[in-house]
Amino acid sequence: MLRLVDGVRLTPTQRRIAQCLLDRPVDAAFLSSNEVAELARVSQPSVTRFAMALGFDGYPALRRALRDPGPSGLTRPAGQATPSSLAGPSSQAHGSDPGDFAALDTAPRNELQHAIDGELDNLGRLADRLAEGGPDRAAVEAAGKLLIASPALPVLGLRAAAPMATYFGYFAAKIHPDVRVFDQGGTLLDDRIEQARAAGATAMLAVVLPRYPKEALDALDTARAAGLSLVVLTDSPISPAAAVADVTLSAAVGARLVFDLHVAPMALAMILLQAMCDAAPATTQARLEQFESSAARRNVFVR
Repeated sequence: MLRLVDGVRLTPTQRRIAQCLLDRPVDAAFLSSNEVAELARVSQPSVTRFAMALGFDGYPALRRALRDPGPSGLTRPAGQATPSSLAGPSSQAHGSDPGDFAALDTAPRNELQHAIDGELDNLGRLADRLAEGGPDRAAVEAAGKLLIASPALPVLGLRAAAPMATYFGYFAAKIHPDVRVFDQGGTLLDDRIEQARAAGATAMLAVVLPRYPKEALDALDTARAAGLSLVVLTDSPISPAAAVADVTLSAAVGARLVFDLHVAPMALAMILLQAMCDAAPATTQARLEQFESSAARRNVFVR
């Protein structure tokens, strides 16, 4: 099941179904669609749509695939241990010495550990792309120069991307004099983009993460029409937001839990802040020292 869902974009309901099956690695291949629906507290048609999202023509085909013996299936000969990639939280090795670290290294891993493993993989791929001469190193540097040079800096992030836009904006304000976080949609959003442009903005950072809000894509069109250069931080180079970007920075979103994990995109956002600092080191240092002096005078932090 983990292999089937890996890399597939699922809705929250579909992820609940996947989690239900992952929690029952032995029974999953023998449950009816109605039983799965009842256990996951979803409708039976949702189970069918889940199977189709995985590339099957219906739930019976998915169940047959799960029943297939061998490396790609869930069933196993009697007496054999459950493969670690399919083991649940209760699938622990028995009879091993607690001090035997080799046994611990080979112990079955549960779905929560698999989710963390997936984030480690995402971070590893991001690190590879940011190596000297890597495809994303130049893009990050170019994005940093565009953003730090903008007299006003709008930062867009709607729905799931709003917390990341706010987090980025908090730190960016320490090195940039006019950061404007746009985390709410509606008709006022276009007004705020135009106001930022009137204040001298030449570039905008847009954080656009799945499920891609239409309002965010519309805001990119508005910013483009206003003459702003667009830096897009998203989950994939083929994200719909990348189509209008001047610079696209991408880091994979974890999709192994009910809701997305944004570990790699958050790391990339902080790397982008570093690139902004590197693009204007003298100005950045002066603003940081000014902030520290002000914070100390006002006793902002306890230590």
